[in-house]
Amino acid sequence: QAPLVQSGGGSVESGGSLRLSCVASNYIYSKKCLAWFRQAEGKERETLARVYPNGSTTVADFVKDRFTISLDNNVNTLYLQMSNLKPEDTAKYSCAAEVGACPPGWGVPGGPLGDYWGQGTQVTVSS
Repeated sequence: QAPLVQSGGGSVESGGSLRLSCVASNYIYSKKCLAWFRQAEGKERETLARVYPNGSTTVADFVKDRFTISLDNNVNTLYLQMSNLKPEDTAKYSCAAEVGACPPGWGVPGGPLGDYWGQGTQVTVSS
C-alpha cells in the first residue's frame, strides 16, 4: 500500500470549489499527524491545515474562511474542502504525514521535512 495517495484537484473558475483527498496507509493514518500544504510557482511551500494526534485541527488564517480539513476514519482519508477559490490559490497541493513526534512547524522551510508526502496535485483557478 502506498503511504499517501492523493486525488482531486484540477482546474476551476474563480469562486468555484474543489475537494482534495489523501488516502493514507493504516500505519500513517494511525499516527494522526497529517497536513495539507501548497506551493505556488516561485514561492515557498506554505501550510494550509493540520491534524494533530490529539484529534485537533488547525487551518491557516489566510484560508480559514474558505478551506476545511477533515478526516474519514472509515477509509483512512484526509480531505481538504476548498470553496470560493481565487486565482491566487493556484498551486501544487500536497498532503503529508509525520509518524514520529509530530513536531511543530513540520513540512515547511525551517522545520522538519515530514516523513511521507503525497504525489501532489495541481490546482489552477482561472479568473
